[in-house]
Formats: sequence, C-alpha cells, structure tokens
Amino acid sequence: MQTFTAIFVTALLLTTLIELWLAIRHARHVRSNRDQVPNDFASQIDLASHQKAADYTCAKTRFSYPSIIMHSLLLLIFTLGGGLNLISNFWTGWIENPIFHGMALILTTIFILSAIEIPFNYYRTFVIEERFGFNKMSPAMFFSDLIKQYSLGFILGGLLLFCMLWLMEKAGAYWWLYAWMAWMGFNVLLLSIYPTWIAPIFNKFAPLEDNALKTRIEQLMQKCGFKSSGLFVMDGSRRSSHGNAYFTGFGKNKRIVFFDTLLSRLQGPEIEAVLAHELGHFKLHHVLKRIVWSFIVSLVFFALLGFLMQQAWFYEGLGVSTNAPSTAAMALLLFFLIMPVFTFLLHPLSSLYSRKHEFEADAYAAQHASANDLIHALVKLYQDNAATLTPDPLHSAFYDSHPPAATRIMQLKKLA
Repeated sequence: MQTFTAIFVTALLLTTLIELWLAIRHARHVRSNRDQVPNDFASQIDLASHQKAADYTCAKTRFSYPSIIMHSLLLLIFTLGGGLNLISNFWTGWIENPIFHGMALILTTIFILSAIEIPFNYYRTFVIEERFGFNKMSPAMFFSDLIKQYSLGFILGGLLLFCMLWLMEKAGAYWWLYAWMAWMGFNVLLLSIYPTWIAPIFNKFAPLEDNALKTRIEQLMQKCGFKSSGLFVMDGSRRSSHGNAYFTGFGKNKRIVFFDTLLSRLQGPEIEAVLAHELGHFKLHHVLKRIVWSFIVSLVFFALLGFLMQQAWFYEGLGVSTNAPSTAAMALLLFFLIMPVFTFLLHPLSSLYSRKHEFEADAYAAQHASANDLIHALVKLYQDNAATLTPDPLHSAFYDSHPPAATRIMQLKKLA
C-alpha cells in the first residue's frame, strides 16, 4: 500500500469513527435529559414539547448513522474500488475531447451520488418529518423539486464546470488563479440573481401586506441604516411547518424574506427583534467577512489542487488511472471528494467563528430592539421547530453554527 493510500484510508476511518461517536454521544445525551425541561425554560416550554424535541433530535441523529457509513463506503468504492476508473473508461469509448470527457466523468459521478441520496431524503421527509408533524410536501412536489434542482445544477453547474476544465487544460501553470477568479465571479453572480431568478422557481414570494408590521420593520431598518429592495413573505408552509426569516441577495438586490409560518406564530415586537438580529449580521459585516473568508480558503484550495494535479502519487494513491483523456477532471473530482476527509477536524473552528457572529448579532438586536422580545421569539422558534434544548456539549461545539439554547438565552438575559 502506498504511503498516500495509507494516509487517506486512516483519515477516512478516523473521520467516520469520530462522526459516529459524536452522533451516538449526542443521541444519548439528549435522551438522558428527555424527561425534565431545563430550569431556564420550565415556565415557557411544557414537558410534552420538550420530549417531542428530544425524540425528533434522536430520530434525526440515529438516521445519520447509516448515512455516515454509506458516504465513507461510497468514497472507497469510487476511489480505491475503481468506480471513477469505470466511469472514465465508459466515456472514453464515446468522447475523445478531454474537456467534454471530463464534464461527462464529473457530472455522471455527481448524478450517481445524488441518486443514492434520494431514498435517504425521501425517508427523512416522509417518515421522520411526517412523524413529528413538520412535513407538508406531497411526493409529487418532492420529485418536482428534485427535477428543478437537477435541471438548475446541470445548466449552471455545467457552465461553471466547462469554464474550470477549459482553464485547467488551456490556461497554463497558473490556471488555478484564473479558475479561482472565475469561481469568485460565479458566486457573486449567484448571490445577485438568486432572489429574482432562482428562488421563485421553488417558492412563491408576495409583498408583505401587514401595514402595521411593515411600518414597524421600515422604522427599524431606517434606525439601523439598512436598505432593501423589498419585504416579502414566502409560502414556506407548502413544504414544512418550520419557520424562519432571512436576507437574500447582494448589493441593491437585497431582500428581507419571512416564512409565512413565522409570521403566523410571532407577534410584531418579536418579529422586529428577530429581524434586528438578522440586520446585525449585515451591519457588523458578518456576511461580507464570511464571503471574503470563503474566497481566501478557496484560493488556498485551488493552489493546492494546482500542486496535486502534477503529482502522480495523488492519483495512484487514490486508485485512479492517469491515462484518462482528462487528468484535469480526474484531479478536480478527486480533490473535492476527499477534501472533506482531511478538513473534518477543522469543523469546530468554523462553528466557533459562526457562533461568535451569532452572539454579536444578538447584542446588536438588544441595542436596536428588545432583548426580551428576542428571547420570547427564540423560545417559540425552539418549540415550533422542535430544537433540542439539551444538545451534547461536544457535539454542539463541533457542529452547531448557533450557540446552544441555554447559553444564548442566558447571554440575552444579561443584555436585557
């Protein structure tokens, strides 16, 4: 076994075992705290709701066990098991052009992986979400969304993939720098067109008609110095009873979007507090910081790919042939397949950075709205979304982009 093969197999095994261990810890911890509501929430959340959240969390976590194992096995099958070689050889008999052969190789692999995910997503939607009263989708809507997602992915992803492979084949030694620039441009374009061109394909958006709430929100935005292209309500209840609110868009195309389920559950002051939190992310430049950080990381990754693409041990260590018509496509595919294995242990740093931003946005909301209203809104959202109040601390530190409920509420009470 080659050195890089041994490193890859060891990293994959460790990642899989750690993922499973964290998931098992999480389920056990939530289950052990199932029968008592935490003191900070006892006056607002009843035992039945707390138990529902615990059961929902455990059901989702247990369902992740086979998914974790499946992803690891698929990675081995596609690499050391010869799966990518098989797909490459199939298309070699049909396509000689290296760019189009590479596109066929990558798109076929993505299609197979996506198709394998469909039964898991179907079970998650129509068994787990259905059991706990969240699912509002029909099977027809489920598969309609899949067709739309695949079509968009094929069109937009295909264009980006052609650009990347063309640069890898034609742009010389510094192709990775030009590819990175193209990647940045593509992401900025997506941010710009998503609100008006992509999101309406899946949901209906209507202007906010509640004049009292609209006035309250406009006053908040004026106080915070924020401008948007409109306030919209999304028909989230067509698919799920989960509630949310978010900003979307870039530059002048920024929109504020409320799920209809959120508006039906929260009072005006609570909605204002939630929106103040989201405004905090923009006013404190969290969104811009994350975009810049993602571009910096992607530049490092592209440079690393540029190096690995020239190393025979990279291909041989992962069990793929270097005789394919497009080694560039094979390198690109291998890189993005295995990179999550080697970056897995960095996940807690990303989660910590995100939680820091959430605390800062909460503090901003407390300055421009009511911290108590935000507390009331969050408790309602925790209850409505069946979010556990007692996550395993280590699992939460590793994965959660938002602070645990008890920690977040405690901090807001200090601000209040």
